Amino acid sequence: MSQLMIGALQLPTLGMNATRLEFYLKKAHERGARLILFPEYVLNHFYRDLEKISPNMVKEQTKLHIKALKEFAKQYDMTFIAPIVLIKGKKQYKTIAKITAKSTSFYHQQILIPYKHWNEKAFFDNEIAPLKEPMIFKQDGYRVAVMAGFELHFDYFWDIVRKKRVDLVLLPSAATFGSHERWMELIKSRAFIYGCYILRANRLGEYVDDDIKWRFYGNTMLVNPSGEVEMMLEDKESMLIEDIDREHVKEHRRSWRFMQEIELRERLQ
Repeated sequence: MSQLMIGALQLPTLGMNATRLEFYLKKAHERGARLILFPEYVLNHFYRDLEKISPNMVKEQTKLHIKALKEFAKQYDMTFIAPIVLIKGKKQYKTIAKITAKSTSFYHQQILIPYKHWNEKAFFDNEIAPLKEPMIFKQDGYRVAVMAGFELHFDYFWDIVRKKRVDLVLLPSAATFGSHERWMELIKSRAFIYGCYILRANRLGEYVDDDIKWRFYGNTMLVNPSGEVEMMLEDKESMLIEDIDREHVKEHRRSWRFMQEIELRERLQ
């Protein structure tokens, strides 16, 4: 299969209600989508809101959404990549779930935002350990990698993308504070240098902190290996559905030869 139809949802937090989710997934199935990406903090609340919510409630929310996505995966024969908060005992982990008709697996985010005003690192219990590969899997012949939005900034993960010859990187995020241009340029640069598609799903919604409004602005986008934005959503609830073509990946890598030049020198070491 040369082409693959993929999709990304652009939503605020769903809470315990899966009605809207069913509407979008049915439409995605009708258009032939095989893989759907969710933004961060859609199946669970934003982490600053989680500080005020009972862990048991978060656990129930997570359980409900995983169960629903398993059923949708079977019904529509789709793969879902969905950031979700796992509760184990008194600990909360920021993870990304891969849900198919046959299995469910989790990637624990390895590098979390550590800033004073946005400190996921302090809130979650994710282990601080030597870095390892991001989640990588095959989807209809495509090699797909999953990394958390913040991990976009670290070359370690992109070196794995190169070495594993990844065709498509899935990047769920929850970006705010008018950072659209910076994120777009970073994603375009990564796609061009590593010769892959990048599908980024960004959250909608607002969070108010000391009268400062955090606005999650959407701009979910698909960028091709040439570093061009093939499609981008605006700041409204919506869904992106587009097909990607592995021949574009192959042609870009043949033309620019970034990988070949690095690998030539690695063989000399």
